[in-house]
Amino acid sequence: MQINMAERRYSCKVCASTFANNFNLKTHMRTHKGAKLHTCTVCGISFPANSYLERHIKKHTGEKPYSCLVCGSSFSVNSSLKTHMRIHTHEKPYSCQVCGSAFSVSSSLEKHIRIHTGEKPYICHLCGLAFSDNTSLRYHKMVHTKAKPYSCTICKSAFSQKTSLKNHQRIHTGEKPYSCKICGMAFARNSNLQNHILIHTGQKPYSCNICGAAFSQKGNLQTHIRTHTGEKPYSCSICGVAFSESSSLQKHLVTHSGEKSHRCDACGRAFSRRSNLKTHTRVHTGEKPFSCKICGNSYSFNSSLKVHMRLHTGDRPFVCLVCESTFYDRTGLNIHMKKHDSNK
Repeated sequence: MQINMAERRYSCKVCASTFANNFNLKTHMRTHKGAKLHTCTVCGISFPANSYLERHIKKHTGEKPYSCLVCGSSFSVNSSLKTHMRIHTHEKPYSCQVCGSAFSVSSSLEKHIRIHTGEKPYICHLCGLAFSDNTSLRYHKMVHTKAKPYSCTICKSAFSQKTSLKNHQRIHTGEKPYSCKICGMAFARNSNLQNHILIHTGQKPYSCNICGAAFSQKGNLQTHIRTHTGEKPYSCSICGVAFSESSSLQKHLVTHSGEKSHRCDACGRAFSRRSNLKTHTRVHTGEKPFSCKICGNSYSFNSSLKVHMRLHTGDRPFVCLVCESTFYDRTGLNIHMKKHDSNK
């Protein structure tokens, strides 16, 4: 059954919050009148209704009497169990009248509606930044306090958000709960899965405003933009060479360590990069994946195809500084230079 916000007919005249029945509205009104008659004897927090206090006390006792028959998860209140059950039933009874998006809980719909209205009622008193929900504001405040209350018990890394800690812990456990329904590939984070799905759909929502190139992932667009700006934020601490991508820096660092962990099964030759081994393997397999579109000649290496293309274009970029003769490749120039050396 679909429920929209119009069915929540009881509205608060003070803050415009809506409720499904008059009892909930009356209970809510006490928050404006300041009536908090029911006080927790453990921590001193007061509540406008005894039912709220009873819920709250279970936080102290740890009591969770309501259990899910499907997965065994336990909850302190029955309403939380009912909301949880929608995960299994896939029920989403709260629908947006603007775009049709559906949600399993009313609070998620209320947050979603602010996307359409642009409303951001939660304001940071330190910097004035506004947010559409209280959770985002609470996490934002940690930027100012630099609080990182969630710590990993394995490596002691600390995080400002509980979800960040949960994602981090999967590095240790190897858990990948988010699976692609198309190819079966699994991911530790839902955001990574969503980015991956774009590969299958072909959707490229991130466009370069300079040249119009489009990308499926925001990170790839950011890397691409550096080709226009010339920015190279990743620097080698040994020699100072800078790179536009972190992966390029990691490949470069191997040249300093001298490590050659990629070995050819055919001849035993070792390489520092997997890509170099892959290129070398073509010597043994005879594979020639690079073809000239003009004459059809094929080559094992892209660099060889580039040299060949100069035969068609007439480009001769290598110039002799002695006699100004020009050549298609450096090898031709080197052979030519020996003639000058022998004449000395």
